[in-house]
Amino acid sequence: MFLGVDGGGTKTAFCLIDSAGTIQARALGEGAYYFADNATGGVDHVVRVLEQGIGAVTGAAGITPADIDHAFLGLPGYGEVPGDIAALDAAPGRVLGHQRYASDNDMICGWAGSLGAVDGINVISGTGSMTYGERQGRGVRTGGWSELFSDEGSAYWIATRALNVFSRMSDGRMPEGPLAELLRRHLGLTSDLEVIDVVLNRWQGHRSEIASLTPLVVEAAGSGDTEAAAILTEAGRELALLVDSARRRLGFSPDETVLVSYSGGVFRSAGVLDAFTAALRSSAAGYELRQPLFEPVVGAAIYAAKLAGTPLSTEALAALRSHSGITTTENSHDVA
Repeated sequence: MFLGVDGGGTKTAFCLIDSAGTIQARALGEGAYYFADNATGGVDHVVRVLEQGIGAVTGAAGITPADIDHAFLGLPGYGEVPGDIAALDAAPGRVLGHQRYASDNDMICGWAGSLGAVDGINVISGTGSMTYGERQGRGVRTGGWSELFSDEGSAYWIATRALNVFSRMSDGRMPEGPLAELLRRHLGLTSDLEVIDVVLNRWQGHRSEIASLTPLVVEAAGSGDTEAAAILTEAGRELALLVDSARRRLGFSPDETVLVSYSGGVFRSAGVLDAFTAALRSSAAGYELRQPLFEPVVGAAIYAAKLAGTPLSTEALAALRSHSGITTTENSHDVA
């Protein structure tokens, strides 16, 4: 049995599979973003989430944690605070009761799911954004430097640019388009300046609340708002730049065709996906863009099998694909 855990800011997914590619159990728990929960325990919060989720899947499968051959746990924020790595590494062992597991950033779940844990690059764009790729056993991350000064092409990034456009439209610094009225209605504004109170005071600048405005940008673009459409196009191009950077750092040669896939709710937008695809196609480097094979949590379980030295066979992967096939929409990974 192989356990995959895909931790996120708003939810954590658990999936238990066997060597034949059969999903034995699934569970969903609360978010495992421990930075947001320091007041109640930080890493201890991660342990509580893991206890509930692992208890749920092992109970459903009729096994105990001791029966899990290997586990991979993708945790949000892992690696971003060096002093916390040892505690995060130890957290799963407190629940599993053994050391047959590995922990790392949740970006690996997206890569393993989208590409089936083979060499290539996956770009994630949900609330935040980053890429993760592997080549010959070496992994590289690009992007994901936080929403305050990075996360280009993410839902948060799109939404903050939309709020800037709203302020310009309200001032008359640019012509008003459908985006302005969509934001007014959605936020229930009695005056345009009230957006300051909503975002800074009521929401306290919380990234998930801000990122949740992105569907309005997509709607506005669909209604002919050229500024909203331009934001989505720029987002797609920024995400392609992350892929180019990862390619260079992984050392792929210019004549190699690199597999690329994607995960995250921002790719629900045709405007973003089309711009991303066009940017890759116009690159001098060779890319093969693939639709995601599996959702991130299934990817985590596949990666667990690989780390155990018993990767799933082609037949097992096909079986897994037959009853866990996904659409881009379902491959959510911290969707805004």
